[in-house]
Amino acid sequence: MVYVIFEVKKEELGKINEMLKDDTVNRQSILTRDASSIGIDKDVSYLKIEGSEEGLKRAEELAKEYEFTKLSDADAENVNEKIKEQEDQAADGMGMIFG
Repeated sequence: MVYVIFEVKKEELGKINEMLKDDTVNRQSILTRDASSIGIDKDVSYLKIEGSEEGLKRAEELAKEYEFTKLSDADAENVNEKIKEQEDQAADGMGMIFG
């Protein structure tokens, strides 16, 4: 699966819900994370959309309208790694509770 990550300013967060009203985008895997929650010192959130080429293309079109910033491949990979680390830590924590 391919993905794209957008940087969304705090005051623009409400626009994510508008974007998700689009039928094509809404059928993709969608994840949002506050930058501080993944160890990035910025006052923004990240919107990760993973799915089909068609879905990502539509997401990019809407992101331009909503003035979200698409991350470069290198920055997107960095943010994605931090999201994975956070999810792994959460899974490890659940294992300790139920283990």
